[in-house]
Amino acid sequence: MLLRQLEYLVALAREKHFARAADACYVSQPSLSAAIRKLEQELDVPIVRRGRRFEGLTPEGERVLLWAQRILAEQEALRHELSVMRGGLTGTLRLGAIPTAMPVVSLLTTPFCERHPNARVTLESLSSRDITQKLAEFDLDVAMTYLDDDTLGHVRKTPLYEERYLLLTPKHPELADLPTATWAQVAELPLCLLSPDMRNRRIMNGYFTDDGATATPSIESDTVSGLYSHLHGNHWSTVISHAWLHMFGVPEGMRVVPLKRPAIGPRVGLVIAARSPEPVLARALLDVARQAGVHQALDDLLDVHLMGSGYLDIASKSLTAGP
Repeated sequence: MLLRQLEYLVALAREKHFARAADACYVSQPSLSAAIRKLEQELDVPIVRRGRRFEGLTPEGERVLLWAQRILAEQEALRHELSVMRGGLTGTLRLGAIPTAMPVVSLLTTPFCERHPNARVTLESLSSRDITQKLAEFDLDVAMTYLDDDTLGHVRKTPLYEERYLLLTPKHPELADLPTATWAQVAELPLCLLSPDMRNRRIMNGYFTDDGATATPSIESDTVSGLYSHLHGNHWSTVISHAWLHMFGVPEGMRVVPLKRPAIGPRVGLVIAARSPEPVLARALLDVARQAGVHQALDDLLDVHLMGSGYLDIASKSLTAGP
């Protein structure tokens, strides 16, 4: 059995097409097909369902695929370990992040690249479901996502920050002059919000419901930048996570107003597949994360935008005081 045969199988499972898989591996289609047939002969099991076109993998093929993904990931991890022993970390860190965490990824990737100048980072914006799948299939080294996601499976978690929700609104409405706002008050404004298929929006919908309100935004977007693109005319309001201030700030003519509850929302952090040894690139990013102080950096930024209002102290007291 050759590693190349396993690479061909993983490519075929990903592309679901013999010709595309061959192109991805820079070989001819007959060479790829012959290599997979040889793998079937060596393992003495059918791997591919064959018809006039690729029809998927057999149950045995699915099991072989899992081992192929694991073996290739271990091979890559070995190369990275050896690169460290030779004097410097090399290779490409594959990082995935949910869209609402993308604005703060640079707080980790920049110091990572400064510490490891010979390493590279590829960054993908992914849904929680895609993150779970790609971690399981060894297509990601590490991901930034909500840590309370039940679909994550068996992973190791490193918390980074808790989302704090803010009303971002033009200065002229009455709410802009209040020290805090309720979700029910927000629901009465002309709103643009993330689309309902986004985890962040579903979390917010729960808070609206808890306050006896329903948000009916006129504009919905599946990206944070899509929301912010509507705010410069000082017509629309939105609800943001304080983490977005790092990248987008507060548009001219608008201000942020803290929402009364929850004082602290769900946790966001890094997750890696629970396997030993940990991939060296993932471990290197976790080391950076532990020293980056993302939580404090975002809280400091929020306090600046709230002009030292002491909101964070109030939030902490409300947590200890309870409802």
